[in-house]
Amino acid sequence: MNFSATKSYFRFTTQQRTGIFLLFVIIIVLQAIYFFVDFNLPEKSFPEKEQWMSLQSEIDALKLAKSNVKPKVYSFNPNFISDYKGYKLGMSVQEMDRLLAFRKENKYVSSANEFQQVTKISDSLLNVMAPLFKFPDWVQNKSNVKTERKTFVQKESFKKEKIVVLDINQATQEDLVKIYGIGEALSLRILKQKEILGCFVSMDQMNEVWGLSPEVINELNTHFRVIIPSGFKKIAINEASLKELSQFSYFRYTLAKQIVTYRSMNGNINNIEDLSKIKGFPVDKAKIISLYLEF
Repeated sequence: MNFSATKSYFRFTTQQRTGIFLLFVIIIVLQAIYFFVDFNLPEKSFPEKEQWMSLQSEIDALKLAKSNVKPKVYSFNPNFISDYKGYKLGMSVQEMDRLLAFRKENKYVSSANEFQQVTKISDSLLNVMAPLFKFPDWVQNKSNVKTERKTFVQKESFKKEKIVVLDINQATQEDLVKIYGIGEALSLRILKQKEILGCFVSMDQMNEVWGLSPEVINELNTHFRVIIPSGFKKIAINEASLKELSQFSYFRYTLAKQIVTYRSMNGNINNIEDLSKIKGFPVDKAKIISLYLEF
């Protein structure tokens, strides 16, 4: 192999050798920078993001704790089961209709087996619902009731038990659960409504308590009446502030604002008729509302 021919390719001038040397130096420096210098951009710190993440962890912990809490299940009288409760427990529309048709005949079921016979629910659903059933005391002593009925038919005269009428505003939960058709949940709902209103002013307000059937309301009207407490403080309709009016259960912020505007433009409100002229006023409840107001 003739190396003399290729030797000419490796002859460089002084300037060329200097250039090649500098090129190698640059390559080595760039390689060193690449290996030893961190080119990753530093992460910016956002205090708001850190605060949000800490709050999110608390929210997740609360959700987890809430999911582990089992809702409290209340006993109820199956004769007064609502459509919604029946749906939640797994009853079909047809099964609910059978119970309602049975109740329209003024009949009552007095046992879990009788409930199944009327509604035609399955055994598996009955096993789920039966532990929640709560029948009144007279069902537990049904044999005694039958005996008393026979005695009533045979005797021409008898003493009817006197009904003690109580003040609904003084009633306790123990007093309320004695009424046929009222359990723990409904009694607490009535007491909560009284607490919100300050006191009841009419037995018609029982119609506003969600879950009370007409039969139960009739029973309440038989055993209770309304006595307005002597220290009950009425709302001065012409002096009350927007905040005070909006806190009244029968008003809302929009209506309270309309009342304040009406006062400023027309002067004092003299009676419930003046108040009923205001847009949004619940005219159907005017009589009850007037008992809470001072003109």
